[in-house]
Amino acid sequence: MQAGINKQYLELAGLPILAHTLRLLENHPLVTEILVIAPEAEVDYCRNEIVARYRFDKVSGVVGGGAERQDSVHNGLLACRADGDDLVLIHDGVRPLLPPALLDRVGQAAMLHGAAVVGIPVKDTIKRVAADGSILSTPRREELWQAQTPQAFGFAVIMAAHEKAFREGYRGTDDASLVEWAGDRVVMVEGDYRNLKITTAEDLVVAEALLEKTKEQT
Repeated sequence: MQAGINKQYLELAGLPILAHTLRLLENHPLVTEILVIAPEAEVDYCRNEIVARYRFDKVSGVVGGGAERQDSVHNGLLACRADGDDLVLIHDGVRPLLPPALLDRVGQAAMLHGAAVVGIPVKDTIKRVAADGSILSTPRREELWQAQTPQAFGFAVIMAAHEKAFREGYRGTDDASLVEWAGDRVVMVEGDYRNLKITTAEDLVVAEALLEKTKEQT
């Protein structure tokens, strides 16, 4: 973003992006407790300027993250008070436009199957490319999905996968990949193209437009 602060604290329609994300989780009846994972240096700022300032009552704590996303999620799992049968949803703080009905669907799928991921079919043709730029292959587009969050798991399932990966030094690209690697089944739930991850300045413009459109429709 080159904005001087981390992207989750940038303003979107008058609120920090992270506050929008926490608000949608705070207001959802399926969610009973929220843990925010933040870089160690930002824990106090996040606790005071986001959680306390906007009065998110379901947030039970702000946990220091790790070197990479996988380490941060592992820290959050260790800190949460879930039991083996509880449902855990892992969501990106910079996906503030998650439709509440989608959270319902992925939660229900995880309760039924043990693990579920939100994703959308890719729109473009994908190429596998070698380091020298040569195209290696063209995967069938109908088999390719772009993973989003939330990703939902039975607590015992995701905790076991993270612990196994930690012991054996395995690094995954997302939490579902750890569960897949550990040998458990993960199902895909069709997501929503509006559930974008705000990563660039252009994404922020799109998110502003989508929020405005949502207000007009309500």
